[in-house]
Amino acid sequence: MKFFKIIVIFILTSSSLNSNEKEHELLMATLFVQSSAEFYANSKSIYKAAENNLKELLQNKYHTAALEQTDNYHNKPPAIILDVDQTVLDNSAYQARLIKNNTSYPDGWVSWAKEEKAEFLPGALEFLQFALSEGVEIFFVTNRVKEIEEATIRNYQKLGLNLPNKNDFILSRGENNWGSNKSSRRELLARDYRIVMMFGDNLGDFVDIKENNLSPAERISVTKKYNDYWGVSWYMFSNPMYGDWEGSIIDFDYSISRDKKLEKKSKSLDQK
Repeated sequence: MKFFKIIVIFILTSSSLNSNEKEHELLMATLFVQSSAEFYANSKSIYKAAENNLKELLQNKYHTAALEQTDNYHNKPPAIILDVDQTVLDNSAYQARLIKNNTSYPDGWVSWAKEEKAEFLPGALEFLQFALSEGVEIFFVTNRVKEIEEATIRNYQKLGLNLPNKNDFILSRGENNWGSNKSSRRELLARDYRIVMMFGDNLGDFVDIKENNLSPAERISVTKKYNDYWGVSWYMFSNPMYGDWEGSIIDFDYSISRDKKLEKKSKSLDQK
């Protein structure tokens, strides 16, 4: 009888876990990133388009991709700024763990990064190697914390990317008192380099936080304001798993309960 009860409890527990996995917000988005030909093609297309545009932008000394760069940049050496997560490195395996464990970010994030198991997004390595061959400096402006910088570098090296030795090519959140707003870090790089391209999966990878932390409709308006940049010197990767697009729906209040977040998201659906 005792054995029978244990079996029943196990079955009920397993059913509950499976149900939670199926209902987890990240399920469809993570499957899209990990399993779809469409995601592969999208990433590959973005990097290939950037590669095709790079030489022309390098020749145009009066072009800059950074809004923070205003004058006297024409003869500065060229550089490219990229975000790390879901721009260069694919962390969908971490999202899969959240689903399986029925948890949410930041649970296990730092330990995942220290495993150094992330893969490059399709096309990333080829593009970065091409840019380096053209004499372009590469910088990563990321909201990864300083604690995992060395793990990030080793992760790159394991995947075949060895960047030239210089003082600091990863500018992390928490380093030099930097917060999540990336404008000051872009401004710092723009003092010494002409920023020819920028890559990210979030609007804040391109604009100041004042234009990023807005309502969904306002964020779209901001994005339209910079139409001349997209596909020329700004390259955005779609990230259906997380980002400030989600934050804007919940008024950037991540402290509210999971149920409350789901309620706000459901109310945001447009049924025409």
